Amino acid sequence: MDIDKIRSLSDAELEQALAEAKQELWNARFALATRQLKDTSLIRRTRRTIARILTVKRERQAQRARTA
Repeated sequence: MDIDKIRSLSDAELEQALAEAKQELWNARFALATRQLKDTSLIRRTRRTIARILTVKRERQAQRARTA
């Protein structure tokens, strides 16, 4: 998921996307441990997606703190 798409999500959608990404990361790590994961780059991409989501959440939180 690219940053523009993430920024267009609402706060509730961000929480949902974060939960889904964390679940996907857990599944990928489990598949890696059981040697079923073919595309190991999935773990890296998922971690970066989680980081992007958390960055947008933090940006919004900082923006709210500045305006309050």
